[in-house]
Amino acid sequence: MKQSGHRTIFHIYLLFFLSLLVTVVLAGYFFFLMISVQTPDGKSVRSDWPKVFTEDFKDQIIFIDNIPQVKQSGLEQLQKHKVGIQIIDSSGKVVFGYQEPEQSDEAYSGTELLQLVLAGKSADGEMTVFSGVAFDTEKEYAYLLYFPVNVSKVTMYVNGERFAGGKTIMIPVLLVLLLLVLISGILYGFFTTKAMKRLTTAVHEISVREYLPVQEQGAFHDLYDSLNTLDAEIRASDHLRAQTEKTREEWIANITHDLKTPLSPIRGYAEILQETDGGSRERRRHYAEVMLKNISYMEKLVDDLKLTYQLENGMLPIHRENKNIVRFLKELVIDILNTPEYETRNIHFESEDETVMFPFDQMLFTRAFRNLIINAFVHGEEHTEVTVSILASQTALKIKVADNGRGMNEEAAWPLFDRYYRGTNTEQKPEGTGLGLAIAKGIIDLHGGIISVSSIPDVGTAFQIEFVIS
Repeated sequence: MKQSGHRTIFHIYLLFFLSLLVTVVLAGYFFFLMISVQTPDGKSVRSDWPKVFTEDFKDQIIFIDNIPQVKQSGLEQLQKHKVGIQIIDSSGKVVFGYQEPEQSDEAYSGTELLQLVLAGKSADGEMTVFSGVAFDTEKEYAYLLYFPVNVSKVTMYVNGERFAGGKTIMIPVLLVLLLLVLISGILYGFFTTKAMKRLTTAVHEISVREYLPVQEQGAFHDLYDSLNTLDAEIRASDHLRAQTEKTREEWIANITHDLKTPLSPIRGYAEILQETDGGSRERRRHYAEVMLKNISYMEKLVDDLKLTYQLENGMLPIHRENKNIVRFLKELVIDILNTPEYETRNIHFESEDETVMFPFDQMLFTRAFRNLIINAFVHGEEHTEVTVSILASQTALKIKVADNGRGMNEEAAWPLFDRYYRGTNTEQKPEGTGLGLAIAKGIIDLHGGIISVSSIPDVGTAFQIEFVIS
């Protein structure tokens, strides 16, 4: 851990130093851009190049018969650097010109010449102007050079004594500043390393469930807030997992009991038939009916387990057919009421439309909606009635399966679609597997729908199913 801390300090210090170095380099680069210009031939020169060029160019001006001219070497320099020139006599008249801008004048008054020199720009603002003076034996001439670069003239006045003395202490001050930066980087590295150790310890404590929430007010308070939230979510997940595991164990125990329950009468009647002649024909038929009933229940239980596994793991194929959902549900209701067990029950059917086309798997929908309707009868009273209603629009299909049974509170309704949940009123129907509503939800989800439940004690329960129509 100690070596890791030193390594962390080194990395932080290195990053700090590299950041400082990059800053210095960028500052130097921008400073270079400020004090340099690019000549027409692509070379980078100092920003005072036009001024130096102007001062030296007076040697390229000669006088022939008291008339100013430019040497051939001077013309070559002007042509090379695309610099224009105007030579002006004492009266302000231009007596020589070469490559000067088109907007330049042929004569200048004293005021105009002074303004042009002070402005340092040509009339169109595209060229920089510098001036110089050339002397003949008898006359004085001014010359203007037009440079195709953008250079600003800056003059700064400083305290001579302080400036001269400041140069002697500038280097020590810079060294002290650099030393302060390095020390600050090291101290910051130690601080960050200590904070990282605390964070590492906190993460380890979260992993072993020993973390205590920390109310940090420093620079890392956001990170500690996130760790506190993570710890709370992990503890909630652990609680949910323990609760789910407990429910699963109870469900497995119930399933084991349910599998043994039908085996007992099957075994008992089989032994009777084996040891005796079984009695009268009517008695043997009774034995066979009981055995077949229990075998049918076992088959249903195994089918439910298989279907639940397929839905959970996405292994169930779906065969959609565009059919009339209204007619399908009507026929399903009739089939349920034709079952001897539910022939005395009442199921109401409501739909404003006689035909609503929707793509669905008929076998799976039969299973899902049959489970929802039968669930109301299983967990309701003898007088419980069910209402199936359909509401269709251009964008959605809504199906509601409601009953006027005993209802339930929110705590009982919350795990209703859990595949391990058997309900609260299965005394009259001990053969319930606790998988019916979980299967219904899985089938609805497989068709891209959403199912929800609302229930009020002593009023009833309603299942809302909604499909989006594209």
